[in-house]
Amino acid sequence: MEAAVEGLEGTRREGQTRMASAVDTALEGQRHLLVQAGTGTGKSLAYLVPALRHAVVTGRPVVVSTATIALQSQIVRKDLPRIVEALAPHLPRTPTFSLLKGRGNYLCLHKIDGGYPSDIDPGALFSQTAADPASGSSERLGEQVKRLREWSALTDTGDRDDLDMPVSDRAWHQVSVTGSQCLGGHCPLVDQCFAERNRAVAREVDLVVTNHALLAIDSFDNHGIIPDHDAVVFDEAHELTSRVTSAVTDQLTVGMVRGAVRELRGLGVAATALDDAGEELNTVLPELPDGRVMGALPSAAADALVHLRTEARGAHADAKDAGGDAPTAAGARKAVRANLQEIVDVCERLTAPDEDDVVSVSHSERTGRSSLQVAPLDVAGAMRGRILEDTTAVLTSATLALGGRFEPPARAIGLGSRRRMDAEDVPPLEDRSAWAGIDVGSPFDYRRQGILYVASHLPAPGREGPSLAMLDHLTELVEASRGGALCLFSSRRGAEAAAEHVRARLDLPVGLQGEDSLPRLVEQFRGEDTASLFGTIGLWQGVDVQGRTCRLVTIDRLPFPRPDDPLTSARSERADAEGGSGFMQVSVRHASLLLAQGAGRLIRSHEDRGMVAVLDPRLRTKRYGAVLREAMPPLWPTQDPEVALAALGRLARAGD
Repeated sequence: MEAAVEGLEGTRREGQTRMASAVDTALEGQRHLLVQAGTGTGKSLAYLVPALRHAVVTGRPVVVSTATIALQSQIVRKDLPRIVEALAPHLPRTPTFSLLKGRGNYLCLHKIDGGYPSDIDPGALFSQTAADPASGSSERLGEQVKRLREWSALTDTGDRDDLDMPVSDRAWHQVSVTGSQCLGGHCPLVDQCFAERNRAVAREVDLVVTNHALLAIDSFDNHGIIPDHDAVVFDEAHELTSRVTSAVTDQLTVGMVRGAVRELRGLGVAATALDDAGEELNTVLPELPDGRVMGALPSAAADALVHLRTEARGAHADAKDAGGDAPTAAGARKAVRANLQEIVDVCERLTAPDEDDVVSVSHSERTGRSSLQVAPLDVAGAMRGRILEDTTAVLTSATLALGGRFEPPARAIGLGSRRRMDAEDVPPLEDRSAWAGIDVGSPFDYRRQGILYVASHLPAPGREGPSLAMLDHLTELVEASRGGALCLFSSRRGAEAAAEHVRARLDLPVGLQGEDSLPRLVEQFRGEDTASLFGTIGLWQGVDVQGRTCRLVTIDRLPFPRPDDPLTSARSERADAEGGSGFMQVSVRHASLLLAQGAGRLIRSHEDRGMVAVLDPRLRTKRYGAVLREAMPPLWPTQDPEVALAALGRLARAGD
C-alpha cells in the first residue's frame, strides 16, 4: 500500500491504510467484508491495491463492480494505470485490467453491414432527434446514423463512450444489438466483433471492472459474460440492491407485442393470432387500477396473459425457419425470437408470481401507455445463492452503515450472522454467510469545514408543491452566497418551480437539469463562481465539485419514497408484519441514504468550506429527524436564518 501511495505522490491516510488491510485480510481469508469509508478516504486505492495483489498471487481474477459509468471511467482511465505502474516492481508480474460492458454499448458490424432489418420507418430518418442537448439544436436521425456508419470504419473499440459527438439512443439502436439479439458464434463477422474482442480481453486480465446490473444479469441468467472469479468488490454498494432489483424486474407492454408482430410479418409470418392476443391485452390493461396489484390479477387480465403466452410461444416456433435465406433473415429471426421469449417469460411470471414477487400496473399520463411490472420484494436470497455462496464479496460506500449499523445492508444482500472485527480478523471459516463490518471514518473535519442549517421556521412541505415561503427563503440563501449553490429537489416539478422563481429575482446564472446534458451542466457549474445548479435525483449522488464553486447545498424536502410505490408499500407491510416498523425500516432508511448522499456533495476536499441548508423543518421537529441527522456528515448545526445568511455572506466575500 505504501508503494502505491508513494508512486501516486499521495499522503498516508489512516482510514485508507486500515481499509486496505481489512480488504487484504478478507480476500486472503475468503470472507465477506462491508466497509464504510467516508468521502476523502481514498477507498478506490484502498481496495484496488489488495485486489490486484490477490489476483496476481492467486492467478484468479477479481471483479470490481460499480453503480455509475463515471466511477467506472475514473477507475479504468485514471486510477488503475497509475496504480499498476506503482505496484509492478513489487509484484511477480505487472497486473492487467479491462473494462467490461454489456453488448449494447458496442457497434454491431453485422447490423451495420445489413445483417438485421431496419426497425424504423424510412420517413423517420428525416425527423429531428436531439443527439446532444448541449448543442442547443437537434440533428436528423438519418444524419446521426450516417455519422455512426462512418465512425464504424474508423474506431478501434466500437464503444459508444468513445464517440466524440454524442448520438441519440434511437440512432444508436440502429447500429447495435442486445445480448439476446446477437447471433453469437453464428455471426459471419464474429471474428471482428467489438463486444467479443472486449470479452476476450476480459477473460485474460487480473482485474475486470463492470457494473452492478451486468453482474447481476450475468449471475442470475448464466450468460457467462463475466469471467470466472472468486472475489468481487462492490463500490457504490449503497446502490447495489436497487440496481440488482431493477435488473431482475420484468415489464410487459402492448408495444412489445405489436413490435414482435411487425418483426414477424417482416419475415413473412402472418402473426394474426398473436396480434389478436395483443389487442386483448390492450383492452383489459387500461382498465386495471394504477399501482400495486393485491392478490391475484382480475380474471380478464389473467386470461389475456395466458392467451398471449400461448400465442407468443407458438409464434416463437413459427419464426424458427421464417425468412428463408434473405441477408437479414438470420438476424431478424434471432431478434424476434428473443423478443417473443421475453413476452413468454414475463407472462409466465405474471400469471404465477413467486411468493415474494410484487406485481403492479403503471399508467403514464405523459405517454398514455400502460404496463405491467413484476419485481422481487427483495433480492437477498437470489444474491446469496447466485453470488455470495462461492464468491468473496467486499462492499464499500461512503454511506453504507447509516447510523453506524451494518446489519440492514448485510441483510438486504443475503448475509446472515455477524462478528465484529479488527482489521486483521475475519469471520469464522465455517459460515459462508458470515460477514464483518468496519467504518474507517473520514479525514475531513466536518464541524470546522461546514454548517448544517435547518430552516425550522418554514412550513412543512405539502403535496401541492414548493411553498412560496420556501422559494423566497431559497432565493435569500442563493443571493447571500452569490451563487455557488447546488440545489437538490425531490421532484422535477419542484426544481423547475424553484429555478423559475430564483431566475426572476436574481441576476445570477442558474442551470436546470433537463435544459442541457448533465455533464455539461456540471462543468458550467464548476467553472463559474456565481453559477448555481438545480436538479433532482441525478444530482444527489455522484456529483464531485471541489472548491468554492460549490459552497452551498440546499435540499428542498426530506426525500421519502412515495408511500404508494409498489415495492415501498410491500416492503413496509412485511416489516410491520415481522414486528418492526415499515416506516422506519423502509422510508426513513431510504431518506437517510439520500440525505447522506446529498449532503455529501458539499465537503469533497480538505479545503472545502460551505453550508448544507435543509428547507424542511421536519428534520428538527419530528422524532425521526434525529435518525436522519445521524446519517448526515457531522456539520456544525444551526436553525437561525440570520446566522445562516451571515455565514453565506462571509463565504461569498472570501472569494473577492
